[in-house]
Amino acid sequence: MKSALSVLLALTVSTPALAAGQLPQTVAPLLYDITVRPDAKAMSFAGEEMVDVDVRQATATIVLNAADLKITQATFDGQPVSFALDKAAQTVTLTLPQPASVGRHKVGFAWTGTINRSANGLFAIDYSNDDGSQSRMLATQFEAPDARRFAPMWDEPAFKARFRLSATAPKGQMAISNMPVASVTAQSDGTQLYRFGETPVMSSYLLYFGSGDLDRKTVDANGVQIGVVSRKGVVDQGDYALGSASRLLAYYNDYFGTPYPLPKMDMIAGPGSSQFFGAMENWGAIFYFENELLFNPKVATESNRQRIHTVVAHEMAHQWFGDLVTPRWWDDLWLNEGFASWMEGKASNDLNPSWESGAALVSGERESAMGIDATAATHPIIRKIDTVDQIGEAFDSITYLKGQAVIGMLESMLGPDTFRKGIRAYMAKYKYQNTVTHQLWEELSKASGVPVAQIADDFTLQGGVPLVTLSGTRCEGGRTIATLVQSRFGLDDASKAPQTWHVPIRLATIGGGQANAIVTGAAPTNVTVGGCGTLVLNQDKGSYTRVLYDKAGHDAIVRDYGKLGLRDRLGTLSDDYALAAGGYQDLGRWFELMAQVKPEADPLEWQTVVGELGRLDGLYEKTPLEQRVRARLAAMLSPVLARVGFEAQPGESARVTNLREQLIGSLGATGDVMVAARARGYVGALAKNPEAIPAAIRQPILSTYATQATPAEWDKLLDLAKAERNPVVKNRYVTLLGYARDESAARRALGLLKGNTFTPPQRAALLRAIAGAHPDMAFDWAVANKTLVDSFLEESNRATFIVGLGAGSNDPAMPGKIQAFADANLPEGSRGGAKRSIAQIAVRKAVAERLKPAVENWLSR
Repeated sequence: MKSALSVLLALTVSTPALAAGQLPQTVAPLLYDITVRPDAKAMSFAGEEMVDVDVRQATATIVLNAADLKITQATFDGQPVSFALDKAAQTVTLTLPQPASVGRHKVGFAWTGTINRSANGLFAIDYSNDDGSQSRMLATQFEAPDARRFAPMWDEPAFKARFRLSATAPKGQMAISNMPVASVTAQSDGTQLYRFGETPVMSSYLLYFGSGDLDRKTVDANGVQIGVVSRKGVVDQGDYALGSASRLLAYYNDYFGTPYPLPKMDMIAGPGSSQFFGAMENWGAIFYFENELLFNPKVATESNRQRIHTVVAHEMAHQWFGDLVTPRWWDDLWLNEGFASWMEGKASNDLNPSWESGAALVSGERESAMGIDATAATHPIIRKIDTVDQIGEAFDSITYLKGQAVIGMLESMLGPDTFRKGIRAYMAKYKYQNTVTHQLWEELSKASGVPVAQIADDFTLQGGVPLVTLSGTRCEGGRTIATLVQSRFGLDDASKAPQTWHVPIRLATIGGGQANAIVTGAAPTNVTVGGCGTLVLNQDKGSYTRVLYDKAGHDAIVRDYGKLGLRDRLGTLSDDYALAAGGYQDLGRWFELMAQVKPEADPLEWQTVVGELGRLDGLYEKTPLEQRVRARLAAMLSPVLARVGFEAQPGESARVTNLREQLIGSLGATGDVMVAARARGYVGALAKNPEAIPAAIRQPILSTYATQATPAEWDKLLDLAKAERNPVVKNRYVTLLGYARDESAARRALGLLKGNTFTPPQRAALLRAIAGAHPDMAFDWAVANKTLVDSFLEESNRATFIVGLGAGSNDPAMPGKIQAFADANLPEGSRGGAKRSIAQIAVRKAVAERLKPAVENWLSR
């Protein structure tokens, strides 16, 4: 068996072509020994390190990453050397007196740095305790390019190394890192020096350090200590996450065939927020913002509880896909995020079958991916990454959710057992190493005997959504012969440009047989299916494609809707709405299908209908059709809410609870009088009873109140936000202040951004919330106050945040304003967010016009 070090040295054999801005490959780290001394009060820290490096080629210069650090000393093999910082490139270059020889050497640094108030590098989270006293927690966030703000590093995923971390913390505080504590030593200044165990070989972005007034609770599972770490007094709220993680660890150890390799896995809850992420997969020290990990039954809904499970499942999947085996460069980020997103759904579905997580993905995550993939703003899953801004842009719904759908398609095509065999081989072969996508395809092909790349490349190397169209069927000898063609689905002209995929698809006749086919290009493909009943295209919606029936085929689907499987019911509803939005068929087909959703239908069907009606409502907001559409929505949805009731009943399914939450939120957003009145009553009772709102409906009730708030009611919400001490609840109240449709309240919310009433992350969340109801106001304010806005944004989000604020605008001038801002403030390679916002505006306008005749006809009936 190879040691981690020998594996690392073996990686030097081949050096792939570098992307622009990547570090030279001449020198690579082997082992970092880092010591940091944070001063949380002064919001600064000092550090020194000694790095064992491998000089692969004789060189007189050594280049690595550093950002926002004041380096005071650099050494090579113990001797001081000159160095130069390049702020724009985020690098430091050492100049040696003579070329270093090939082999092992030591590079040393000393520096000081800043503790940030937003989640970049080493950052602080300020919060109130129950007694009103203030506390400050320290944590790190390094993905993607922010480990260089903590220490000089080769801060790229291919430069894997081992880490020994030491750090000081005030006496009485706890410090956490990736590995268990090796020793704690009292220091003369009253602090404690924590020394942590040496990590396995890993990428720099996975290193973690945190400290504060913390509690830790653990369980042992499969020889691994799993812990929840939280602020004082709330660690028991991590019990659900601990139980979920224990089950997931056994599930993943079995699935991947490679046991989790670290001795412990802490899950750290931070009582803050970020505009960029909710949790981070640091190896052995996964960081979560508190609402993503701790379940407080007094204020959290059932959907919150389910989200905790899926987020834990996602981050734990990363411990293998991302941490153990890591993409070579950010071009292949989807190998991390797409796989973890797919795995969270698979694990959640297998471990909690009553949730029907797999079915929910069809009308949820799949639709979110296709929503952007079918516009001019699409991009390939595997995309060229050259700049830091482009890395940040890569963390989007195509990387996560289309990646998830494509992996699910491959599993569906190959079969679960064969697919898992390939994944196990991939893990065993490449553990502690870096890979590119085609190495995964090779292992799946070996396991299955199928040329996976031929199909997978079509979905990962080009953007867009395929469309498979049924052009006719006939019955011969008790079998159905279907004729299919493949084209492209799009919501705008750019996304309809001709394109070819090899689309794997399963067909079935209701009560009959099944058949698999690969449909490619416009040439007709004939497929024979056993039986002559109603034909179902893309059965179980396993493939990433839209499907379009001819009239006879769709009529049969409507007639036999109740006989379809749940995934096919959800997927056909979603396809019908999207096909109408794209102009491929009349919206009347969707109305016909929706009429088959009976009152007693599965709650997931009603959740799909509610979501699609909400999108329809959004198309005509602030137009003459607004009130008529909302009246029709209320007439349709109010009886459903009356049937499930306003309050949760003992023993009801989680799907019913979630439907109630969505119904209240949707009706509240449309201004339903009854729901608004109930919300005002509940919120009014909070003054005497902080638990007046039942937990199961707390979020939609508060959202309804905030959306419909008068200026006086907004004042009450502001008072609640200022007085609240629970940091999670406080963060929620702050965001709700931006929901008000009343313009004067929205302007007052903007005024809060200029003061210090709220933390930088809270201000970013508030501004984004204001943009939900007032995109033009929020965008214009942000442009006029760009320096202030940048001060409370995370570095990785600056290229996309302001341009995203205007995406909900219906003002014809907004696309030009977004483009002008991007041209003036963003490098050309960092304008992907602007392109996305402009495309969303154009698509929304085109879809509204396209559907308007059918909507008017529907409203007149």
